[in-house]
Amino acid sequence: MNEALLRSLTPSVLGSLVRRGADFAAAEDAVQDALVEAVRVWHTDPPRDPKGWLITVAWRRFLDATRADTARRRREDLVDEEPAPGPAPSVDDTLQLYFLCAHPSLTPSSAVALTLRAVGGLTTRQIAQAYLVPEATMAQRISRAKRTVSGVRFDQPGDVATVLRVLYLVFNEGYSGDVDLAAEAIRLTRRLAAAIDHPEVAGLLALMLLHHARRASRTAPDGSLVPLAEQDRGRWDTASIAEGVAILQAALARDRLGEFQAQAAIAALHADAPTTEETDWVQIVEWYDELVGLTDSPVVRLNRAVAVGEADGPRAGLAALAALNDSSPSSSSRGYPLPRYTAVAAYLHERDGDLTTAARLYAEAAHKAPNIAERDYLTRQAARLNAQRSR
Repeated sequence: MNEALLRSLTPSVLGSLVRRGADFAAAEDAVQDALVEAVRVWHTDPPRDPKGWLITVAWRRFLDATRADTARRRREDLVDEEPAPGPAPSVDDTLQLYFLCAHPSLTPSSAVALTLRAVGGLTTRQIAQAYLVPEATMAQRISRAKRTVSGVRFDQPGDVATVLRVLYLVFNEGYSGDVDLAAEAIRLTRRLAAAIDHPEVAGLLALMLLHHARRASRTAPDGSLVPLAEQDRGRWDTASIAEGVAILQAALARDRLGEFQAQAAIAALHADAPTTEETDWVQIVEWYDELVGLTDSPVVRLNRAVAVGEADGPRAGLAALAALNDSSPSSSSRGYPLPRYTAVAAYLHERDGDLTTAARLYAEAAHKAPNIAERDYLTRQAARLNAQRSR
């Protein structure tokens, strides 16, 4: 069974049913039934037109469910609309499905799950395994999401920024179980880039490729975190880097800068540097200045403080960090726990030679770490500095 083929056909089959008037939730259920049937019969009797076969079977499943529901007022009309035999029309509904799945009424987690199911073609079990939650929990999440968007018109305009944010969330989940969500996000973003000519879509795809190119070097054999400065750059995927840079350059040439393009530009500068010391930190600070203007995000300002510390020295980095704290009190380690604020402070204090403060802050940051790998890394940094101080 060609799983990749089924996944590639899923959006257009679902879109075909919805365009014919099927409710989104019922149509998605019917498509899943058709996919199950394909797995059962295609290995012995493969169809000449896989897409047409799936549309026909899914539509019949939808009609069966509709006939069983006597409250359906459009039952007879829907029966008359059954597609005629023959090759299925070549219509790409992927873009509309992206916008539908990224509906603003959905929570981010629900939008991600619905995108993976309806556009990505993943099963509920695969999505549940990737998110390390019970299958029943994920099924409920997807069902609620489908109910939320079931009354939404299929042709209403969507928000590209919302779609990109959902895809970025998928990418940041990384990978787990038998589904590599980072690779899946790249695949989905490629499809979106093929369907819509938008510089920020290209910027997001470039950003994903440039980050994904460093994946093999991010962890040691024992699973521990390897920071950028210590990564083996010989293990970086040069083909992905070259592709990401080419996509980014084409997007930037259109002179419609957005946050994903700016982030990709920073990633490209890191990818281009032979070592951390040879990185063009001054240009990275300039790109962070662009990002601050685009987003005014405390996270961006935090990352900028790190870059300033590399470009102009740790004292300048600490000053930038203090400015962030003064302009946004909730960013401090004593207020709202902005991710990695304390870890950045520890790193800059260590580079400034204040090992006592750095060790204390590393230990404090370890308690706030968002995952085990980062917690263990920060704990080791605190232990290393404490050992140096005791000599």
